[in-house]
Amino acid sequence: MAKKPANPRLGIYITGSLAGEPYKAYVPPPLPPKPPVEMTGLARPLEKAMQALGELNGLGKLIPDVGLYLFMYARKEAVLSSQIEGTQSSLDDLLLFESGQPARTPVDDVEEVSNYVAALNHALRRIKNGFPLSTRLVRESHAILLRGGRGANKMPGAFRRTQNWIGGAKPGRAKFVPPPPDKVTDLVANLETFIHGGTAFPVLIRAALLHVQFESIHPFLDGNGRLGRLLIVLLLCAEGLLDEPLLFLSLYFKTHREVYYEALQAVRKEGDWEGWCEFFLDGVTETAKQGVEEGKRILKLVSKDRARLEGLNRAAPTALRIHTYMLKSPYLSLTRAAKKLKISAPAITNAVMKMVELGVLKEMTGRKRGRVFAYEAYRALLNEGTDPFAARKSRSV
Repeated sequence: MAKKPANPRLGIYITGSLAGEPYKAYVPPPLPPKPPVEMTGLARPLEKAMQALGELNGLGKLIPDVGLYLFMYARKEAVLSSQIEGTQSSLDDLLLFESGQPARTPVDDVEEVSNYVAALNHALRRIKNGFPLSTRLVRESHAILLRGGRGANKMPGAFRRTQNWIGGAKPGRAKFVPPPPDKVTDLVANLETFIHGGTAFPVLIRAALLHVQFESIHPFLDGNGRLGRLLIVLLLCAEGLLDEPLLFLSLYFKTHREVYYEALQAVRKEGDWEGWCEFFLDGVTETAKQGVEEGKRILKLVSKDRARLEGLNRAAPTALRIHTYMLKSPYLSLTRAAKKLKISAPAITNAVMKMVELGVLKEMTGRKRGRVFAYEAYRALLNEGTDPFAARKSRSV
């Protein structure tokens, strides 16, 4: 039997064996932490994070069509979150895939990212319809996250029944070994209780605690990292801190990945919840400010280009429709766009050529047939920070 630690904030280790090689699986204590998180030193970081989050939420109310912004922002998050898990798919690859063009990375990578978008949309739709953030919703989202591609044989939507680990070929050499499978159900049940009963904590602190605990439990065979990051924005939306899913921390975690992993481990090894919460709150502040800045830059670009297109006289109505279409699909083929927009081929060709002359669009293939046009300035803005070669290459379980 594992010995109970003197510090109640620390979990216990349970010894197991795989192929004759012993390992120690970590079982975290239930939430909330005991003794409680000391909020005195977190007051200022929390205040700054809430202020930045309020500004970001306010931006969502100013954007004329927030749905278009969210459409692309969610895809950027899906790419970044998947890159942390080891995929090399870029935002360009996802957009090409969705627009019917061949991606430049393995199809499995792009499908994983596409599934993340679908899981996010499903969970948000359920929450907006009054369904609680719960174990059931987590499992539903996981089933979508792992449908098809590499995840199809990793028990989508079901808690693991075998031991998993992070890093290393075997658990005895792993960087981290989560709880044995027979502990998962009770740990997740406690997590759900905390989601709905931890109201003594500010929502952002609850989100910080929730993320670490989910990552420590690692309840699924695959997709835990992506789902753990997704839970942050789902809680903020469910609790009304955000009207729309405008805050995603994957870029912050990716940029500061060594500090991120060290902070997670400090909770497990030292019970340092305060250090983790400060790191998390700083991430909320930084990410929210980046989101406001990026949103303003996109609004400025879109407004400027629409003003230019309005000067195209007879071609203006068609060009403006194409421009709106390309806010969701920055890559365009003439045949596909004509079908989607129900515009004749001559009319759409004429408008696109005028948009190229204005410098709004750019032809990407150099071919005479099967040409693909890009809304280059918009695409470049969206792609900032999504270089897959800056992502961690090792895939976690």
